Amino acid sequence: MTRYLRLYLHFLRFSISRAMEFRVDFFFRIVMDVVYYAVNLAFFSVLFGHTTELGSWDLDQVYVFVCGFLWVDAAFMTVVANNMWWLPIYINRGDLDYHLVRPVSSLFMLSLRDFAANSFVNLVLASGLLVWSLVRYPAPLDPAFLLLFLAMLGLGVFFHWAVRILFIVPVFWIHSGRGLDEVAWQLVKLAERPHQIYQPWLRAILLTVLPLALCHSVPAHVLFSGPRPGQMLGVAAVVCGFAIGLRWLWNRALRSYSSASS
Repeated sequence: MTRYLRLYLHFLRFSISRAMEFRVDFFFRIVMDVVYYAVNLAFFSVLFGHTTELGSWDLDQVYVFVCGFLWVDAAFMTVVANNMWWLPIYINRGDLDYHLVRPVSSLFMLSLRDFAANSFVNLVLASGLLVWSLVRYPAPLDPAFLLLFLAMLGLGVFFHWAVRILFIVPVFWIHSGRGLDEVAWQLVKLAERPHQIYQPWLRAILLTVLPLALCHSVPAHVLFSGPRPGQMLGVAAVVCGFAIGLRWLWNRALRSYSSASS
């Protein structure tokens, strides 16, 4: 574990120094994400100009939900997203060779090597928005529920990563992930709305098969209504299932990998 922590600190230093070499791109990406945050908040503000509830939530609850998914998105973009964009290219070019020979987990290297320093600034902004939404919430929030809400948002970053890996692994066999990438991003869009507004069959998919609702909607539901034992057991089962399943799928995919030296 200590070795992995030291390695990740090296990733951070390298990524930050590289980001400072391209400062126009650095600041442009910050502005781009600020606009994304503003558009999302404005969208729901306009929506509540025509209704009083969305999936049984009022505007104050929806603001907490929105700021929660903005935080998860910013954390994913900071820690994982750049690596996910490059992974299909590495697979097709045979560049995985350089990572598979290293004495550390290949998934660790390929998922966390590139830290997006510009997105870290936006993560700070998203954290400020989340604090703002919680402070302005008119009803008292249970401290235990609040801690669980924050922990589940952190878990949401794992689910984002897991779903992205699910849509990237087929590249080992089909050699093009462009269409799958578009499908993955559209599914993420579904999770940016309260899961209560969907039909039961779609809710079931977003809670189990592609558990993106566990990234945003379920944490907010736990904060407002409290956790249910069955719900928490379900979340734990999905986490364990995805962790084991992805590990098996990744190892299976590597056996089909055609390296540059093949």
